[in-house]
Amino acid sequence: MVKQLNVGFIRVIEYPTWLSNIVPVPKSEGKVRMCVDYRDLTKASPKDDSPLSNINMIMDNTTSHALKSLVDGFAGYNQIKMLPDHQEKTAFITPWGTFCYTVMPFDLKNAGATYQRAATTILHDLIHKEIEVYVDDMIIKSKTREGHVPALRKFFERLQRYQMRLNP
Repeated sequence: MVKQLNVGFIRVIEYPTWLSNIVPVPKSEGKVRMCVDYRDLTKASPKDDSPLSNINMIMDNTTSHALKSLVDGFAGYNQIKMLPDHQEKTAFITPWGTFCYTVMPFDLKNAGATYQRAATTILHDLIHKEIEVYVDDMIIKSKTREGHVPALRKFFERLQRYQMRLNP
C-alpha cells in the first residue's frame, strides 16, 4: 500500500459515499495478497460490453509468422487514470486510513474491457497486421525475419508516444 501511495496510484480520502473492505487472499506460493472487496460496487456497475479479443483467433493469426515477440503491459490497469468523479467509488478502508484509487485498480468489474479498449485504440492500425492484443498481453509478429525489427520499432514508437509501459 505504501508503494501505491508513493507512486500516486492511491490517495487519502475523507467521507466517501462508497467504501469497501480489504480482504486477505492466500496465494499458491504461501504468500497473502491484500485485495479490495468490490463485490457491492460490482453489483451496482453496468457491464461494459466491449468485447475481449478471441484468444483462439489471435493464436491462429500468429501461426504463419516467422518471428513473434510476446510482451506484457506493466501494471496495465494502473496506467488508466480514473475520472476524478469516479475515484471516490473505489474507496477502501484500512487500519491506516481510508484511501481511493486515482488509477484503475485490477479488481474492478470492467478493468479488462477498459484496458483492451485502450490498447485497441492506441494500436488500432497495427492490430491483425504486425500486432495481436489480448488485454495487456501483446504479440508483435512478422512474416519474415528481416521484417521483425521494423515491426518492433513501430510497436515501441507507438507505446512511447502514448506513454504505455511494459513489464521488463
